[in-house]
Amino acid sequence: MFEKLALYLQYPFVRYALIVGLLTALCSSLLGVTLVLKRFSFIGDGLSHVAFGAMAVASVLDLTNDMLLALPVTVICAVLILRTGQKAGISGDAAIAMISVGAMAFGYLTMNVFSTSPNLSGDVCSTLFGSVSILTLSLKEVRLCAILSVLIVAVFILFYNKIFAVTFDEEFSRSSGTKVEVYNNLIAVITAAVIVLAMNLAGSLLISALVVFPAMSAMRLFKSFRGVTLCSAVLSVICAFSGIIISILAGTPVGATIVAADILAYAVCCLAGRLTGSTGK
Repeated sequence: MFEKLALYLQYPFVRYALIVGLLTALCSSLLGVTLVLKRFSFIGDGLSHVAFGAMAVASVLDLTNDMLLALPVTVICAVLILRTGQKAGISGDAAIAMISVGAMAFGYLTMNVFSTSPNLSGDVCSTLFGSVSILTLSLKEVRLCAILSVLIVAVFILFYNKIFAVTFDEEFSRSSGTKVEVYNNLIAVITAAVIVLAMNLAGSLLISALVVFPAMSAMRLFKSFRGVTLCSAVLSVICAFSGIIISILAGTPVGATIVAADILAYAVCCLAGRLTGSTGK
């Protein structure tokens, strides 16, 4: 098995998949803790549908890099979801449902009407479940992913205290002079960037798992925000690495295999929390 793995690692596309997978998992886990605590974790699923619609349009337009269209569209929709929930009197989950379902329907309709691909069902499956896309990344896409990942981690570290304050008590943060709307918009933009990055890894239907499971697993073991964040990052990276390696060796879908690893990690953390008497939430 190790000889087979060593052989596969000689291929650039395998190394590219590992690099993008680990970076995406790290970014998803950092953001996931904040989204789960703000009870807004479902936004990942909603924005993934938006990214699907944007990528469908990009494929019809025959763009060489669909991220160039998907990223700005998803960022705009992330801010719109936040603004709609705050200004239009529509609840957050309703705003997510409206935008996400509409975007996915529009994307699928566009692919059916205008696509010239001979394998439409295969393209849709790959986009929804991330079955092969991460194994077909170019060096240019890997570099773009690395740049975005570094920026996301840097922003999270730079504004860690503000994100922490806004996550736990918006009203107190606002009364103490913190520009809550600005940091909520920042979180929305980071979320959109992470979703677009994760599309190649897990597909639009499995992205929420990358965001939610590591955070929920870490909460079984730790109580502090910092402890949960660090543990979530470690678990997410380990599960992503394990999932990609197993997928390559066993020939299973990449996204689904990573999610299965995340589910197993969550079960182990729940058991460990019970055995140690941890009450982290």
